[in-house]
Amino acid sequence: MDKFEALKISTKPKNVLDKSLSKGKGEVSHAIFALLFSEMVQYCQSKSYTVPELQAKLHEMGADVGNRVVDLYFVRDRNSKRETKIIQMLLFIKTTLWKNLFGKEAEKLEQSHDDERTYYIIEKEPLVNAYISVPKDKSSLNCASFTAGIVESVLTLCGFNCKVSSHWHKGTTYMVKFEDHVINRDKQMEEK
Repeated sequence: MDKFEALKISTKPKNVLDKSLSKGKGEVSHAIFALLFSEMVQYCQSKSYTVPELQAKLHEMGADVGNRVVDLYFVRDRNSKRETKIIQMLLFIKTTLWKNLFGKEAEKLEQSHDDERTYYIIEKEPLVNAYISVPKDKSSLNCASFTAGIVESVLTLCGFNCKVSSHWHKGTTYMVKFEDHVINRDKQMEEK
């Protein structure tokens, strides 16, 4: 082995922390995700007495994930540039965030006809519901509350204060309801 080969070997990253943030793995292991997520649901179920309580715990766990990934995605995909308009931020979530988390984009993004503060992200078959068998006594359970927590956390940390909830409609629909000041700020930016 000559000195150039030795140099190549010694410059390789030794562990995960030495690797660049800009190079992420673009695939999701469904088997590992299913195992981990089912354990999370079982843990939340053991700490809950009702379906809304279970969904609230999943939402809280999702919010924790959102807190941890928001900066990473903006460094990787946007060169640390954050969105300032509602629609652009929602498109970032529908495309980039969804691809990084679940390996595909969400199907639709719609705005409510009745309320300018409400938007819907629609996903026909969420990965979080794919490997969960719901008992008959908990038929209203939607494990997509976990994803709703992620979306709410990412939006809130980026300055778009809102509440996000998941509902059984057209598959799963995430209802994003922004606070009034966020809508007013967006309107002021359009006027300029």
